[in-house]
Amino acid sequence: MSEAREPELSEPAVPTWSMLSGVRAALGAVGNAIVRPVCLACHRRLDAHDALCPSCWRGIAFIRPPLCDRLGLPLPFGAGDGPMISAAAAADPPVYNRARAVAVFERDGVLRDLIHGMKYSDRHDARRLFGRWLAEAGRELLADADLLVPVPLTRWRLMRRQFNQAALLAKEVSRLTGVPADPRVLAKPKSTPPQVGLTRNQRRDNVRGAFAVPAKQRARVEGRRIVLVDDVVTTGATVEACARTLLAAGALRVDVLAVGLVAEPQPTL
Repeated sequence: MSEAREPELSEPAVPTWSMLSGVRAALGAVGNAIVRPVCLACHRRLDAHDALCPSCWRGIAFIRPPLCDRLGLPLPFGAGDGPMISAAAAADPPVYNRARAVAVFERDGVLRDLIHGMKYSDRHDARRLFGRWLAEAGRELLADADLLVPVPLTRWRLMRRQFNQAALLAKEVSRLTGVPADPRVLAKPKSTPPQVGLTRNQRRDNVRGAFAVPAKQRARVEGRRIVLVDDVVTTGATVEACARTLLAAGALRVDVLAVGLVAEPQPTL
């Protein structure tokens, strides 16, 4: 009699990219069936999560070229192939290298409602959308960045709010781009009054000396190309103070990336 052979075991199939994509798509379909996707602004039904409907999308003044290479301000027209500088940047150059923002921040509108919802109403459902927008708007800044640093809150304000919206945004951009984010690098040991209603010079005075790089974090800053992340840049006083602190601690370069930018029409130089 011939000896009985044990059945040959085939190697388990290795999941392919197409298989994983199919699983993700199936899980996404199940998730959509359980929680229907809606517009993040007006809550109209959509086909996908983390998105806006066409009407709300049109309500956002996205910043596209031409723009000021230093301040990121939208410009009315182009002036050649090279970088363009606005009159505001020429008259008062920032200490940081470049700033980029997703859209113009207006007193009323979709972008304001989304940002204020995240900042003051503990609504974080827009963070993934903001992350995608920031990764796109800041592509040239992020290409060779070493570190993402969120604009910090004081310890007291962080305890009261329970989160730092700039840190949430930096974490989301890090997830999408692979650039590490560290909310410990920059601290705000000095409490300052709210900036709302202050002039540009008053805002500068208000945040002067308010930020610091802790001694234990200086090694993370020295020689690094840093992208400073915030939700809105108004006059630039806060990001200027942060950038000045990081540069004094040895940062090689500091750029600024924000969702919203308060902007006025700027002539080109």
